[in-house]
Amino acid sequence: MDITNAQRACVLMEALPYIQKYHNKIIVVKYGGSAMLNEELKRQVIGDIALLCLVGIRVVLIHGGGPEISEMLAKVGMESEFVDGLRVTDKETAEVVQMVLAGKINKSLVALMGTFGKNAIGLSGMDSHMIRVKAMSERLGYVGEITSINPAPIFDLLEGGYIPIISTVGCDERGETYNINADTAAAKIAAALEAESLISMTDIPGLLRDVEEETSLIKRVSVDDIPELISQGVISGGMLPKIQCCVDAVKEGVRKVFIIDGRVPHSILIETLTNEGIGTMVTR
Repeated sequence: MDITNAQRACVLMEALPYIQKYHNKIIVVKYGGSAMLNEELKRQVIGDIALLCLVGIRVVLIHGGGPEISEMLAKVGMESEFVDGLRVTDKETAEVVQMVLAGKINKSLVALMGTFGKNAIGLSGMDSHMIRVKAMSERLGYVGEITSINPAPIFDLLEGGYIPIISTVGCDERGETYNINADTAAAKIAAALEAESLISMTDIPGLLRDVEEETSLIKRVSVDDIPELISQGVISGGMLPKIQCCVDAVKEGVRKVFIIDGRVPHSILIETLTNEGIGTMVTR
């Protein structure tokens, strides 16, 4: 659909107060779901982040990569096993996770960002022991529970004008590699950075009052509302840990957390720079 120059100007003017609001503030984007698998969506996500940085917003991108890990494990003849949504990770699986996340995916995103004229540097949670963990349980093996975040490397990159792109592998005090849930890592890193907001990309429109009806989107919810929504069954299943990460981030100092549908083109820009937004906002 063609739009006039006057309409373009109106769009830019609508975005102006949000650009002013977020100028020089930190936004953490947790990148996952279909937006990582569809090449066109991937390019749009990276382009959105490049645009936000160009208008003075400091963006930190955090990614997982479950489907690509499963694909690589299958290629080398290793099976994937999950307990409560978490991948059971033995020593050999942890090596594959590190290779896929900190190597293949991370560096491809850094390279893609460069095509938009923005300098990015890829990190993993192992760099400068940025994400320190302990074993979550004996059953899960090398799946890490975060014990501390060292935000100094991220701040250094932001001050240097770089976009940090972080893969969610961490290490324990002995330097052993651990797989980390990307939602959990994003929440903890956003809190450590005292981020203005955390944007979590998913394959659903947000928090739905009725999971069978996408028009039942709950646009805004406070942390005090969460227990009642859980008791009503509105928040259940796979949404429970995701919402808990949102609550933890807000309680630890992140001002707002957004759950958005990464399948929608330019969803990051719609949520950040428009009046209506697109997903669910979780606040204190």
